[in-house]
Parts: sequence; structure tokens; C-alpha cells
Amino acid sequence: MKQALAATALLCIAQLSSAAATEPAVPQSVIYVIGDGMGMEYITAYRHFADDPTTDELEDTLFDRYFVGTSATHPHEHGLVTDSAAGATALSAGIKTYNGAIAVDVDKQPVETLLERAKKLGYSTGMVSTSQINHATPASFAAHVDSRQKYDDIADQYLDNRIDGKPWVDVLIGGGEQYFKRDNRDLVAGFTALGYHYADDFASLDSIEKAPALALLAPKGLPFAIDQPPANRLAVMTAKALALLPKNKPFFLLVEASEIDWCGHANDIACAMAEMRDAEETLKVVGNYVAGHRDTVMVMTADHSTGGLSMGANGEYEWRASVVRGVTASANELARQLKDAGSDWQQTWLELTGIALTSEQHNTIARQVKASRRASTETEKNAAKTELRATLLSAIDRASVTGWTTSGHTGGDVPVFAAGVNAEQFAGHQDNTAIAQKLFTRLHPAQ
Repeated sequence: MKQALAATALLCIAQLSSAAATEPAVPQSVIYVIGDGMGMEYITAYRHFADDPTTDELEDTLFDRYFVGTSATHPHEHGLVTDSAAGATALSAGIKTYNGAIAVDVDKQPVETLLERAKKLGYSTGMVSTSQINHATPASFAAHVDSRQKYDDIADQYLDNRIDGKPWVDVLIGGGEQYFKRDNRDLVAGFTALGYHYADDFASLDSIEKAPALALLAPKGLPFAIDQPPANRLAVMTAKALALLPKNKPFFLLVEASEIDWCGHANDIACAMAEMRDAEETLKVVGNYVAGHRDTVMVMTADHSTGGLSMGANGEYEWRASVVRGVTASANELARQLKDAGSDWQQTWLELTGIALTSEQHNTIARQVKASRRASTETEKNAAKTELRATLLSAIDRASVTGWTTSGHTGGDVPVFAAGVNAEQFAGHQDNTAIAQKLFTRLHPAQ
């Protein structure tokens, strides 16, 4: 009897497998979100930063709800610490390459990316980024150069590389206008000649009603979320991209929360947490979209972590999220406003941070504010600003008990989040190349 049941079960499985093999594959829309520099420690710190201090419970964030696994980040080289270009190429093409490489292999040969495969299969495509749209991460999905520093070449490729006479990316939203409107070439004019609707600020972005579209909302990267509204600018741009992409065929959309990394490089904890909040708002937009649309998968991860952030420092077993919540400007903006305030700098400091200074900190900042105001040459101004910024960040870190180990990247594993069709495929630990390889299997010819 048992043998008969087993035989029947095997027959059913075989029949189901055969039926599945003969059914046409359904093309899936893919939303790929990359939190640049967003290591595990950022997820933990943000959980406490976003916590409601009026309750005893430590509330989950959206990151917690969508968390499914982790990813290794090492590049092809033996150094084990990746940059954004090699990390993004692993996530876009499923291969390991050298630091600085934009969608090329170790021999500097172009490799096919997810966005390119999707476009060949008839998908609509889009890229959204808070950095310049031709920065390392988005570039690794839509360009091929041997060095991430070739910003003009990358921007040129966005217009010049075409399929069926049209650029590979239907919707481009981010910063970087200075690379697209240059003395030697006006790429914006080239895009608009091909029918792209153009926006150079959020007001005009709102007026664009259909793709193709190009929006360059800052000369380079967008202002930090903590410094200039809208604080949820990535969420706004992502919602716009989703609205613009046609609904009659599948799409591939890359979204990059770029400036988590930039704040990490600066060792600026308040700046980083504001970027994390925008990333969570973006995850909310994407999660709601996926919940309402069948045949869509969302994967979010990071290319690496940045800064060696630690909750707790100098032997203190504490991290004061309340202090971080009270800081309302990046270190760059703090330094600018304190300089402008002159002798009234302490009142400005208290208004923007709420942090009481020691007498030593007070005297140091007073001296540095004076030096900033007296600086005459660009060299002197930059040196004075750098020195003042470092002191202000040190005061914030000391008050919040925040630690940092580097101004660069670190080599630890990063989180993976997923939702939608067969999201469990991304569960557990995997190499970053495996995420791309799995997503390639989701792409099928559009009907």
C-alpha cells in the first residue's frame, strides 16, 4: 500500500512538472533597491532611532518585516573590501570584478546587466538615484566603462547606447545635471529630441505624466535628506517612476538610496539616519506597489557597508538614539550655519542639535568658527571648514556614544530584503552575485 501511494505521489509530481514545463513563463516586473553603504549596523541603529520612546516596546521597522537573509560583498580582488562599482556590477550582472569597474569583467570586457536583459526582452526600464544618476551604482546597470570616474563617458552612453533606436533606460530620475549639460555636449537636448520629457526640479517632475522621462534634480547628488525638503525625496522619485512606467508590460526598476553611503563616509550619524528614514519610506512605496500587483518581485540589499559604524564607543555600553534624533542638520550644514552665526554660534548649535558642550568643546568650536570667518583663500576656507566639521561630529558622537572605524567601506555581510513572487528564493545567506543570477531567471519575453 505504501509503495502504491509513493508511486502515485511520484506520478503526480511528474505530471505537475511536465505541465509547468509546457506552460509559458510569465514575465515578472522587478524592483531592485540598493541601499548604498547600508550594512547590518545601519539597520540596527535605525530601529532604535525610529523607535517610539513613549512605549516600552522596541517597534519593528519595515526593514525588519521584509528581511529574509544576508549577502557577502567581497570583490574579485583579494582585498575583500569592495567599492560601489564592483559591488554594483556583482548585483547587476552576477559576476565578480575589480574595484572601479562599471559592468565590465576583470579583462575590462562588457558584461550583460539585468536592465539590459530586461530591455531586450521587451520590458520598460527605469533608474532612480539620490546621487548623480551616472554614479557608480546606477552606471553599473546601464553603461560599460573601465573606471567609475569617467562620469561624462557614462552619461554619454546613457544617450548613445541604444536598442531599436532608443536609449536603454526609459525613465531616469536623480541628480547629475552638470554631466548632462556640458560645454562640449548637451545630452539633455539629445534626450528631449528623442521624445523624453525633462524636469530639473521637483515641481516640474510632478508635471511629467508619461515616459520616456529624464529628471536631473541637482547639479551632482541631491541635498542630504536632513538638510533640505523633501526629506522623503527618494520615496517621491520612486513613486513617480512607478507611475510613469507603462502598465501594459513588465518593467525593471533600479532604485538607489545613494547617500546613506555618503553620510557614512562623513561619519555623520544624524545624516545617515535621515537617509535611512527616506530608504524606509521608499521601501513602503515599493512594498505597497508589490502588494497590489501580481507578477512583481522586489529585492533590496546593499553593495557594502560604510564607516564601520558602532552603537557604543570608547568602552561605554550605551547608545543614545534620542541625541541623534535631536540633530537636525548634517555636519556640512552645521558648520555653515555656525560660521554665519558668528558670535551667536552657540545658540545656533543648541537650536540645531540640543547638545550641551563641555568647556573644552566650547572653546575649540569658538576658535574654529573665528578661523572659518577669517579665512580668505579657498585653501584656508576648506581647511577651516574641515577642522570645524570634525569637531562638531566628534561632539555629536561623544554625546550619542557613536563609534566609527573608518571613512571608507568595510567588508562585512549586508542584509537582503524581499517581497512579491517567490520572495523566499532570496532567503538565507548568499553571495551578492547570486542575487543577480536569481533575478535573471525572473526575466522572460514580454507578451
